[in-house]
Amino acid sequence: MNSISSSKSTNLSGNFSVPGDKSISHRSLIIGSLVSGRIEINNLLESEDVIATAEALKILGVKINKLHDKWEVFGSGIGNFFGYNYTLNMGNSGTGARLLMGLVAGSNVEATFIGDESLSKRPMKRVTVPLKKTGAIIVSQSDNLPIKIRGSQIPLPIKYQSPISSAQVKSSILLAGLSSTGKTTIIEPSLSRDHTERMLKFFGANISTHKLDDMSWKITLEGIPELKPLNLNIPADPSSAAFPIVSAIITPNSKIKVENVCINELRTGLYKTLIEMGANIQILNEKEISGELVADITASSSSLKGIIVPKSRAASMIDEYPILSIAATRATGNTVMEGVEELRYKETDRIKTVCEGLRKIGVVTHETKDSMVIEGKGPNAKIIGNVEIDSNLDHRIAMSFLCLGLITEKEIIVRNTDTINSSFPLFKQKMNKIGANLNFF
Repeated sequence: MNSISSSKSTNLSGNFSVPGDKSISHRSLIIGSLVSGRIEINNLLESEDVIATAEALKILGVKINKLHDKWEVFGSGIGNFFGYNYTLNMGNSGTGARLLMGLVAGSNVEATFIGDESLSKRPMKRVTVPLKKTGAIIVSQSDNLPIKIRGSQIPLPIKYQSPISSAQVKSSILLAGLSSTGKTTIIEPSLSRDHTERMLKFFGANISTHKLDDMSWKITLEGIPELKPLNLNIPADPSSAAFPIVSAIITPNSKIKVENVCINELRTGLYKTLIEMGANIQILNEKEISGELVADITASSSSLKGIIVPKSRAASMIDEYPILSIAATRATGNTVMEGVEELRYKETDRIKTVCEGLRKIGVVTHETKDSMVIEGKGPNAKIIGNVEIDSNLDHRIAMSFLCLGLITEKEIIVRNTDTINSSFPLFKQKMNKIGANLNFF
């Protein structure tokens, strides 16, 4: 697998083009396959993860084509999947796997889900437990892939109180519930990403979200909606935008602009946190596209201070803690990240991997089961670098430490960087275009 070196940069500048949002791209293909008719998708993220979802849908019988710079999906309506003995290889895509489990659970389909080494270690019981309640038959030797699911053509409507706030869990249940003749209800302790709810509503489903007296959230879906064939425009991914934005904040003499970024309030926790830390960030030209709020974001070199990032913000920035940790190395004082246990169940244990990597370059870190503390070295302290970091097959770990290498005195080499293609193709080339020094090693 490839390795990439990252060397010190004098400044970053220019406009930065970020690919389409990964979460929305997965959902556009999956929900698009359930509409009655043809849709066009603009700015689909053509990453390995999203392509794995597209290929799995093709195996299930969905017609999906690329037309120049657009994609088309021919939906056959809700409940019209059928067949047996399918094998769906989801590669490294946890989102694709968990959401398609919901689709299969609500269909007359039998399919076995498999994945790569990393995905095969990730927990799936959080999804299979509620899906069993819908009537699906699920066979697995453990909590991990491979998992075989025999769906129910008319799934039972369920009311499920989720012990965790997870957009993947919620979305999987909602996708199964689309084929139900009743109401599907999910209660989660805090509101997780709502891209599935927004897209279903955009296509015409009757779905509602309400805050309960105990501060939890209730999502209710009416089964058997008719989803209308409407074209989708996918905004730039705020999780991917985080890498060039944090790089500009910590690199001297830098200013960049990222256009058409999704600023769904359940995705902007990192940007709120960076602004509280003192980052020079501006959000401009807000507008709505295909049910999602979008804006341009500018970021420039900043002096940061350490803060306490509350647990309540975790769901809105769960994928951004690795790159926030890089920003925190440049802060004055400690940055405390609370309620982040979910990081231990991503592509790798991100708390452990981030802390070990930062210690290699001389940054003091502390960790508990559900928290992480980074002792900032301040804006002017020299960070030597001259280390190798193993990404542990985690794309966000790889990109985060490559961003850190832009401010170290000597290069940082990141091993196993191929997985960057799962979310951000052309990351190296686009970063170099604004002044980074990333090279294959």
